[in-house]
Amino acid sequence: MSYTTESGRQQILEDAAAAAYPLNSALAAIAEIYDHLDEPTADRMETIVFKPLQGGYGQLRRTLTEFAARSGLEPPLFGEPPVALPSGAHAVLEQIAEWAQQADQMIAELQDSLLPVEVGDPELRAGLSGMRTQIASVPGACVSLLRTLGR
Repeated sequence: MSYTTESGRQQILEDAAAAAYPLNSALAAIAEIYDHLDEPTADRMETIVFKPLQGGYGQLRRTLTEFAARSGLEPPLFGEPPVALPSGAHAVLEQIAEWAQQADQMIAELQDSLLPVEVGDPELRAGLSGMRTQIASVPGACVSLLRTLGR
């Protein structure tokens, strides 16, 4: 498939911005269950799940906004997703892990397409990799919390 540099860059913005949606959903889910957990569990969740998600989401937004500015394109819109959560902390933590994996997979597929290499720039590639690094621990952290939840 043939594309122009501008259309390739627009595709990067659209594909990467789509990965922000599950991250934002995961952050909203954390806010919903935080008050339903005991204080030590909530504090642990904040440290090992919320902070990496927040950092990854922030880095993705910043990376895409700066890439759009460098490329002369409109930055993507990052709206608030409607979050339909399963009931119970266990199910919500499982959903958060799934959303983190989904976002990671979406960015991995974008990176594998080589589009960021062909029409992107080093800052974009570094930002996408950095976002993946930040959220990499989240699924395992959710499993760790699930093991101790309710004990």
